Amino acid sequence: MALKELQIRNIRPTDKVTQCTDERGLYLEVHPNGSKLWRYKYRYMGKQKRLALGRYPDVGLAEARKRRDDARRQLEAGTDPLAERKHEKLVAVFKAANTFGEIAKEYIDKQVAQGQADTTTQKANWLLEQLEPIAARPVADLKPIDVLAALKRIEAKGKYETARRCRSFAGRVFRYAVATGRGESDPSSILRGALVVPKVKHHAAILDPKQMGELLRAIDAYTGHAITRLAMQVSPHVMARPGELRMAEWSEFDLENAVWKIPAERMKMRRPP
Repeated sequence: MALKELQIRNIRPTDKVTQCTDERGLYLEVHPNGSKLWRYKYRYMGKQKRLALGRYPDVGLAEARKRRDDARRQLEAGTDPLAERKHEKLVAVFKAANTFGEIAKEYIDKQVAQGQADTTTQKANWLLEQLEPIAARPVADLKPIDVLAALKRIEAKGKYETARRCRSFAGRVFRYAVATGRGESDPSSILRGALVVPKVKHHAAILDPKQMGELLRAIDAYTGHAITRLAMQVSPHVMARPGELRMAEWSEFDLENAVWKIPAERMKMRRPP
């Protein structure tokens, strides 16, 4: 006989677990502590199984029947509702552990392990902070519109170059997610023309030979740290970036032939984002 709401409210617990049957496999399991749990009993592939449908009164009679009917439809389609629920929970756990932020941190750690410079690592972490609106979202769920909204939020502050760098960084994270089997595509790749292109600002340069001589003499007269003075004196002769000069190793120098060879791998790893 089908249960009624009034009947359910008046059920009193006993010293053992009891079952109050509704219909079509649905029943209410009443525990000695007073808790009432909805269960759905069914058979799949010849085996008796049961599916938890919620706690009464959080799940009322009508909702319990609806959930039972949903499970029955899964059975009719050849799917085990209990196995399907376990699968959904695993997918939810997988997605929660594979957010954009978590994968970005993993990507940065990988770059550090490969020898990335501290300054580049700091920049990458800073860019990740700017992308905070999507950091907690599962990578697999992010769409181009989600990434664009985060970038436009940065643009709204007038930080056009930052937005461009964030798009580039996000692209690397998405591609890393794809390579490690946790993403399907790079939603940032189609946003190249969607951002404001920052106006190039040219910095002043010394073009007058006399002024250049004054600069070189000022470097020679520098009274600060000797290593700093030597680095500045070497810099005009090699035209390298400050980071390359600072991180140079003796094994890279051929003093006999006056040649400095910077490994291509190290140059690539130190390239700013």
